[in-house]
Amino acid sequence: MPELPDIELYLHALRPRIVGRVLERVRLSSPFLVRSVDPPLEQITGTTVTGVRRLGKRIVWQMDDGLFVVIHLMIAGRLRWKDAGVKVPGKLGLAAFDFPNGTLVLTEAGSKRRASMYFVKGEQGLEAHDPGGLDVLSVSAGDFATALARENHTLKRALTDPHILSGIGNAYSDEILHAAKLSPLLLTGRLSREDAERLHGAAVHVLTTWRDDLIAETGDTFPERVTAFREGMAVHGRFGKPCPRCATPIQRIKYATNEANYCPTCQTGGKLLADRGLSRLLKGDWPRSLDDLERLKADRRRPDA
Repeated sequence: MPELPDIELYLHALRPRIVGRVLERVRLSSPFLVRSVDPPLEQITGTTVTGVRRLGKRIVWQMDDGLFVVIHLMIAGRLRWKDAGVKVPGKLGLAAFDFPNGTLVLTEAGSKRRASMYFVKGEQGLEAHDPGGLDVLSVSAGDFATALARENHTLKRALTDPHILSGIGNAYSDEILHAAKLSPLLLTGRLSREDAERLHGAAVHVLTTWRDDLIAETGDTFPERVTAFREGMAVHGRFGKPCPRCATPIQRIKYATNEANYCPTCQTGGKLLADRGLSRLLKGDWPRSLDDLERLKADRRRPDA
């Protein structure tokens, strides 16, 4: 799912292309994309985009007449800038937004249609789409710590909860926790003031660095590859590869449809976090350290094991 740096990258690319221009036509190819009925699509068509902004992981277009377009890309939704009037892709295409200077195409990979678009009236209507999480880039370290402490969750869950913090998902939470040298399963109730300050600093550093680097790399072109797995990430998507800080093999735990990637040496004091599925399978044989894991692997490779 595109997160804060990726959404900011899209906004950077959209501003010179659509702000100040009339949305001439919206071509829908998926009836499930638009989730609102008031105002109708016809009222949005023909209005001018006056600004674009981020609302958590949502992209917002501010139109004249006090109207807003809210786009949530979810996991597999992506934006493509094409020549004016281009045909909507048959398999992946959800919609095309025609402007005088080009067409913005919304696509979604996979069979599940999770991406959504809402048309809303006024700032009050827009607020209904705000999950309420704090913007890490504009909040103080103290308010950040207070938000985390309201409920006792794991750090991984707290960082990715849109009702607590805004714009952080599975990928960048891994990177933030690695930068802060904190376990993804540490409970927020056990977070010290120093840990909270370090986590806040890591979050600001990771998010702004990736945002700025992605924008610099893309330049004036439109981003074609927005992905959760990027070269240069420290731990996310790097299972089994060496930690860039200490060279320990990166480990991961899976839960539901997500996973947490971490360095045992840098983040958990050398301990392996218990994966729920494997823990149930191995029971008492679950390795507690990397040395135990290597011994377990060696034993299972023995012909007489």
